[in-house]
Amino acid sequence: MSTKPHRRRRHHRSHRSTPPGTAPGTLTVDPEAPKPVIHVMAYGPDEWTERDVVDPEAVRDFLGKWPVTWVNVYGLGDARVLTELGKIFALHPLALEDVVNLHQRAKVEQYGAHEFIVAQMVTFLEHVETEQLSLFLGHNFVLTFEERAGDCLDPLRDRIRTGTGRVRAAGPDYLTYAILDAVIDAYFPVLERYGEHLEALEDDVIVRPDNRAIRGIRAIKHDLLTLRRAIWPHRDAINSLFRDAAPMISEETRIYLRDCYDHVIRIMDLLETYRELATGLMDVYLSSVSNRMNEVMKVLTIIATIFIPLSFIASLYGMNFNSDKSPWNMPELGWRYGYPFALGLMAAVALGLLVFFWRRGWIGPAIDVAARRDEEAAPVPTNSQQR
Repeated sequence: MSTKPHRRRRHHRSHRSTPPGTAPGTLTVDPEAPKPVIHVMAYGPDEWTERDVVDPEAVRDFLGKWPVTWVNVYGLGDARVLTELGKIFALHPLALEDVVNLHQRAKVEQYGAHEFIVAQMVTFLEHVETEQLSLFLGHNFVLTFEERAGDCLDPLRDRIRTGTGRVRAAGPDYLTYAILDAVIDAYFPVLERYGEHLEALEDDVIVRPDNRAIRGIRAIKHDLLTLRRAIWPHRDAINSLFRDAAPMISEETRIYLRDCYDHVIRIMDLLETYRELATGLMDVYLSSVSNRMNEVMKVLTIIATIFIPLSFIASLYGMNFNSDKSPWNMPELGWRYGYPFALGLMAAVALGLLVFFWRRGWIGPAIDVAARRDEEAAPVPTNSQQR
């Protein structure tokens, strides 16, 4: 995964809700949302068909004539289409209201003859994005609503077309499981990308702890928090599907839902691990910056320490004493080699300080001073001892 910095593009999801005092069940759609596109897949063990329809009434041609009818709606920008679909499938107004209010947690609710399930799909573009998937499970149909076109369900559609697996031979409850399983499994490749990104950032933080690294860590922590908020409610939702009594879900399908629940737990574990790694990288970054600052301060301190005695010597010979008044007033000023002597004294002091710093291990490669002292203090073995 590329570690090049990128400008985070802010996405403001529309969390529209009805104004206070509005009657329950009122649909308030976002006028900027995509207009609904209805896609129908109907199938049985031996054959299948699919078609895009414009008029919601055309959906009635499939209901009751096929063992399973899957109606998928892309876009939530037309209240009339949503209302007509609600009448065709006898959806509860409160459930239909939750479809257009895009701030729902993953949940499972029972409304008489159908189950209402909310899940959060995840995609990765410049950064992680979530999308609400609303699902209605009925006697012989599955109705899904998505915010926009494009999802993680194309492999499932291909399995229906080719008859791969047992989806064509099973009922709508198994199709519901297959949809939820595809939604949950889509989290794994996203988490793998973040795992690779964290490994790359770890190298950058240690080798080049700069602002780009800290921006990358902050972006990952933000995205992991978004994923955590999206996946965490799925645990209770999937758990209620396979544990609670639901007339629309068979005992055989509950076993598959239990496997889906295990996937949710694995994702939650990975998320917590990556969040801890990201937090640890922040600590490593701060330690690396502190270490680099210490190295800089050490170099500056060494330079200043070397120049302190040199400045003393230079200032000493810069004092204005007249040697004609007394032989003790800086007799070096009358020497033939007085100036070279002063420079040599400065060089000897600087070299002596450098040797002292090196012996102490303050400059050059790290030296274990205690080990060196023990080695120097150890007695030299005699010839008899060597034998």
